[in-house]
Amino acid sequence: MTAKSLGARAVGWVNGGLVRVFLIVVGLFWLVPTIGLLLSSLRSPEDMNASGWWTVFTEPAQLTVDSYRKLLDNGDITQSILNTVLITVPATVLVVLVAALAGYAFAWMDFPGRDWWFLAVVGLLVVPVQVALIPIAELFGKIGLFGSVLGVVLFHVGFGLPFAVFLLRNFFAEIPRELLEAARLDGAGELRLFVRVVMPLGAPAIASLAIFQFLWVWNDMLVALVFTDADSQPVTVALQTQVRQFGNNIDVLAPGAFISMVIPLVVFFAFQRQFVSGVMAGAVK
Repeated sequence: MTAKSLGARAVGWVNGGLVRVFLIVVGLFWLVPTIGLLLSSLRSPEDMNASGWWTVFTEPAQLTVDSYRKLLDNGDITQSILNTVLITVPATVLVVLVAALAGYAFAWMDFPGRDWWFLAVVGLLVVPVQVALIPIAELFGKIGLFGSVLGVVLFHVGFGLPFAVFLLRNFFAEIPRELLEAARLDGAGELRLFVRVVMPLGAPAIASLAIFQFLWVWNDMLVALVFTDADSQPVTVALQTQVRQFGNNIDVLAPGAFISMVIPLVVFFAFQRQFVSGVMAGAVK
């Protein structure tokens, strides 16, 4: 009996203390590159060439915001950040909105060939982006969308929809039929049923989809490198161009890279709170 209680206490100590310490260490380890990039962006080029970023802890006088001032004076980088927002926000909103409508239709509306159309959407998941780059680039060139922000948005929407529709359709299909039938008996039409019932219940899946779509589009470089020009390029392409043209321009590259990384982190944690609240609300219901 004593041995069993000691074992139970040991298991409780491991689960309660050792695992937490391990997770904290792993989290801090993964934060090291982010902290290093932040501190590098707050140092002068001379200090970065002379020593590593960790010397800031012994010489805090190295910290300066001059690099961020130079970044704001760099028109190419600031315009690319704006282009990234103009690409990412519409691509995320359109994918979530269209996929939610399509997912509801595939889950709860009867129309000819519904299952076959859904299988066609699922089949598009296996089409790699690289296969479509050249054909769509030629198509956009003929209709005047090549090299524009709109062209990049449409490409991301087109390739983001198959997974989004698949995800939301499967989530919406788990909603109890009795709940929808009760709303219909109360006089709710399809649009009101979708807005008042399905969308609130689907908040966890919608939040997850928004996170994935935003991060994918914001961090994308391949599609933007193919479809944008100097006036419409996002920050990922602009930073790559700065590296190629000004290999030692670290005082602009470091703060630009940190800004391009920290914005998705802020969005992720903001949506994460909504995601958790949606899951808890669904669990309570």
